[in-house]
Amino acid sequence: MKFTYYGHSCFLIETEGKKMLFDPFINGNELAKGIVDADKIEADYIFASHGHADHVADLPAIAIRTGAKVIGAYEVVGWAQNNGVKNCHPMNFGSAIFDFGKLHFLPAWHSSTMPDGSAGGNPGGFLVHGKEQKFYYSGDTCLMMDMQLIPRYAKLDFAILPVGGNFTMDADDAIIAAEFIQCDKIIGVHFDTFGFIKIDNASAIEKFRKAGKELILPAIGETIEL
Repeated sequence: MKFTYYGHSCFLIETEGKKMLFDPFINGNELAKGIVDADKIEADYIFASHGHADHVADLPAIAIRTGAKVIGAYEVVGWAQNNGVKNCHPMNFGSAIFDFGKLHFLPAWHSSTMPDGSAGGNPGGFLVHGKEQKFYYSGDTCLMMDMQLIPRYAKLDFAILPVGGNFTMDADDAIIAAEFIQCDKIIGVHFDTFGFIKIDNASAIEKFRKAGKELILPAIGETIEL
């Protein structure tokens, strides 16, 4: 399984011949300029955790070009359809079966408004029960007690959590979240993109190490074997 980081909260998981793209925001990210070309990203699925522009700005263009199936909250999918996307699967909190395995769409504590100002429904995260590995992407959220349910659903191989603070968990809360979900390998996202969420990367990694956990803060464009 491969994880490629495109900056902010956008990443690609490649597993069993499928390409799963999450929260596509590339062209508006100054840190990704000259490193990531959104027009060259391929995807079979696109997952949208919520409707904020820094998570869906490049979704319509990539979905239309690739034909990828867009998965997200009912309102987010409706916005995508209004922007020309044909291949969609709307969800609310619960689970569904896809060819890559079972998928849980789970609550996140955040907000969700589409780029055009329309309602984005409930923000959420994704628990992917893959045949190779199981992983959880929390989406944008603060620390919440609901995360303690995750081990009841699956034994995770790794998780993707925000660590930038201000709008989401910071590194300290993400350590508690890692304890809640019983996962020691964490990939951090939603950090350094703009002033409000700039962090001391080395300090965050050290905090996780002292807690007996691993925090990976990938460079934009970096691919990690998991």
